[in-house]
Amino acid sequence: MPASPIIILTALPNELDAADAPAGVDVVYCGVGKVNAALCAAQAIIERRPRLVINFGTAGKIDPLHDGLLEISAVLQRDMMAMPLAPRGVTPLMPQHEQPARLESGHPGVVCGTGDSFVTAADDWLLQQEVDLVDMELFAIARVCRHFGVPWRAFKFITDGADDEAAMDWEAKVHLGAELFWRHLPQVLAQHG
Repeated sequence: MPASPIIILTALPNELDAADAPAGVDVVYCGVGKVNAALCAAQAIIERRPRLVINFGTAGKIDPLHDGLLEISAVLQRDMMAMPLAPRGVTPLMPQHEQPARLESGHPGVVCGTGDSFVTAADDWLLQQEVDLVDMELFAIARVCRHFGVPWRAFKFITDGADDEAAMDWEAKVHLGAELFWRHLPQVLAQHG
């Protein structure tokens, strides 16, 4: 298979239709959660050797002021809870340079908290870390990209308020972010010529 210069990783086909991708851009579906995302990202990087990995997906907002499509500047792992071996968000018993608690995209945007749970209420830790929105894949994708030295960017479409109505809102809005993302993608591609 020829190398793809840019790969878009997204969890589910109802988030983004691969048929709409421009030439030279491959959409790869990884499934829900950090394990699926890490496996898929590693396999895609090894097999396709992209120059950029983009994660597109849906998210719940912690900051009520956010809506629409947002770029992610940094991501942290909201469900790594190995206290007292390490503070929340930090993988224990690993040197910090091998497993940083926060991964930066190098682009301006908002902060995402990734975890293998569907958030229906913000907790104090998310607020203290100034997390703007939550998802279930990005930290794993960004960590794999960092490991292989591949740049990453991420764009999240807000589907819900991470509240009691989150599941119903997500189901109703999961498909609405694709059009915004495809409209924004040419600007991203131009930056990565």
